[in-house]
Amino acid sequence: MGKIKSAEFVVSNSEVAKCPKNPIPEYAFIGRSNVGKSSLINMLTDRKSLAKTSGRPGKTQLINHFIINDSWYLVDLPGYGYARVSKTSKKKFQKFITNYFEQRQQLVSAFVLVDIRHKPQPIDLEFIQYLGESGIPFGIIFTKADKLKPKAIERYVEDYCQQLLKTWEELPPYFITSSSKKIGQEDVLNFIKATNEEIEQLRNQ
Repeated sequence: MGKIKSAEFVVSNSEVAKCPKNPIPEYAFIGRSNVGKSSLINMLTDRKSLAKTSGRPGKTQLINHFIINDSWYLVDLPGYGYARVSKTSKKKFQKFITNYFEQRQQLVSAFVLVDIRHKPQPIDLEFIQYLGESGIPFGIIFTKADKLKPKAIERYVEDYCQQLLKTWEELPPYFITSSSKKIGQEDVLNFIKATNEEIEQLRNQ
């Protein structure tokens, strides 16, 4: 398994140009506010408070870089669809999120977080569409799986996949997770580990 031995905060900023310069693989986590992103990051890294969890959704308002095992970056991005920030702020956030995705060459994959308890939301589907049209590789992470029974999870994921197949020829990789029950930790980390190994092989060819 792609076990995490070390995880350290590196830098927060709102400008892509100020992101770390070293050419190591980067994985960006993004989703609607209140989707459980900070809890997921803490669960993946086995750290209680690496990413700040908050009772108030929309607290992440910067691009946050964490170095993992000294070999790849985990990037915590602001949620889209804040309920409580002004339109001007929302525009500003959206701008640097799109700047990040369109300019960041180190980005290997985005992970779009989706709350497994809700039907496919237009805002998530639009964002997934945006990533596809921009040619940005991504996976989907379904969060809060502990809130549903296994049969309901199966049905939900099936519905979501059917919705995606209306506009996609093939499905992106997807992962079912629960931060409180540590479900999916191994699947996500193994995917990142395998991807990093592929990148390394290509570099050495």
